[in-house]
Amino acid sequence: MNQELRFLLAISLMILVLVGTNILFPPIPTEELDPTLGADSVPVSVEPGTSDSTPAGVPQSAAPRLPAEAMPVEAPAVDEPEPTVPAREVVVETPLQRLVFSNYGAVLVSAQLPEFESFAREGRVELLPVEDGALGARVEVAGQLVDLTAFPFEVTPAEGLRLSEGSAPQDLTFRYRHPDQPFSFEVTYTFRSDDYLIDVEARIGGVDRPLLLTDLGYGIAYNETKPSEEARSIAYSVNHLQDGVTSVMLSRVDETQVTTGPFVWAALKSKYFLMAVLPGGEGDTETYLGGLTAEPFSGEDNAHVWVTQPTGTDGLARYRLFLGPQNFDRLSAFGNDLEDVNPYGWKVFRPIIRPFVGIVMFVLTGLHNVLGLSYGWVLVVFGVLMRVVLFPLNHKAMRAQMNNMAVQPLLQDIQKRYKDQPERLQKEMMKLYKEHGFNPLAGCLPMLLPWPVLITLFFVFQNTIELRGVPFLWIPSLSAPDPLYILPLVLGLSMFLMQWINVRVTPQVNPQMKMMMWIFPIMFTFIFLNFASGLNLYYAVANIAMLPQQMWIAKERAKVRPLQPAADSD
Repeated sequence: MNQELRFLLAISLMILVLVGTNILFPPIPTEELDPTLGADSVPVSVEPGTSDSTPAGVPQSAAPRLPAEAMPVEAPAVDEPEPTVPAREVVVETPLQRLVFSNYGAVLVSAQLPEFESFAREGRVELLPVEDGALGARVEVAGQLVDLTAFPFEVTPAEGLRLSEGSAPQDLTFRYRHPDQPFSFEVTYTFRSDDYLIDVEARIGGVDRPLLLTDLGYGIAYNETKPSEEARSIAYSVNHLQDGVTSVMLSRVDETQVTTGPFVWAALKSKYFLMAVLPGGEGDTETYLGGLTAEPFSGEDNAHVWVTQPTGTDGLARYRLFLGPQNFDRLSAFGNDLEDVNPYGWKVFRPIIRPFVGIVMFVLTGLHNVLGLSYGWVLVVFGVLMRVVLFPLNHKAMRAQMNNMAVQPLLQDIQKRYKDQPERLQKEMMKLYKEHGFNPLAGCLPMLLPWPVLITLFFVFQNTIELRGVPFLWIPSLSAPDPLYILPLVLGLSMFLMQWINVRVTPQVNPQMKMMMWIFPIMFTFIFLNFASGLNLYYAVANIAMLPQQMWIAKERAKVRPLQPAADSD
């Protein structure tokens, strides 16, 4: 059972505990763009030999044919290169990235993020899972594909780039020129020292209106301690201009899939990291990606992903690359829903959860930045603050429960007296509600309000890069389970104490209440064992902070005197 299903079970049990407690304590009875630009992702089967010039595994529909009149010159015939140019690496180092390109194909063969440690291997986070790399180019012209990933490029500057903090932006250019024909391809990357975003300008010469296919690679490399869990988040995502954000797990790509745009962006993602292509330059809102092709790959959880985009009459295509962490604030700054590349929560609940995510992240990061506390202590403060803020509502709920306790004898008398007269029973119940404020749900509805926060925190801890690898006391990472299981045990104990305080002052304790007092804390401890330790920390602190209020309310309950029914007047 994965964590999402276990968490759904936990929430269901919480509802059962809360509502069941109010029912059993006291025991209350229950009575437009061009329509041809579709967004459907369809599997495409490629017949062998449909095009002699099409590389193996690339479907014809991934490179749509242009009208013949748009092609005044023929596609260049690019033969297999002779290995006369030695292969070498071109390294770009910034404070945030260490990227290694090959001079063959201008292919990116390594993309490391120095600020983040990999928990799956020694060293820093690596984005590329295989040596074949990413960012190689194919050019479609006259219905044919020219694959440039195996040809040598000139590099300027030849030694690569090194940007220190505060450095001005610098360019790295790769050039390929055909020795016999006018065909040429040039790509320039602009790097900044303080940004994960890279500006790219690709220019194709010697042909008319070519289509550019950019290789996004084979997914994101594993960098977490549990690859089986991380595999479920390895996917490609697109933001269609009309249909919004959709994702497909790479492990489910068992045949070639072609998804047509227009796309605001396309990306490969893992649990915490991202490789995304955004069309146009900064502020350009009228340029879109044309489509995405995903091909099965021999790796168990991999697929080969290509993104297509048209070029202008001058053969120029501008786009941006994001190679970095899924930082909520950083991705939100793009203003095109890139922060939803790894959406929080189940699809049906996202409209509800999303506002809470914004609020919770604002509070957590605000407390972290303003108070200068580590995120562990921020969660402790946040758990206490939640109970302080919700104290009036909890107090109101407890008062409602005590009122229900007081009228319980009257309720039982009405049920006994009019058990064979349903209409009269309903009438007397309404009268009891009006005269004494009896309401079976009044004691639990206010207590449901903290749950959206708890649900939000579950998904926040699942995907939030700010908490990845952040230690607290004996815990190595707030986004990972407690290795000593101390927090889940404290959580279970706090739940037991809260229920024990209630049971202790209950005049008549039924067997169901006793069962819940013992069984549910044990079940919750088991369910929360492998949840993020940050979630356990918040929930345990919130429960402990509520214990003084529970004890005070228990004393008040002990003072409640049941109302006795009047003498029989019928």
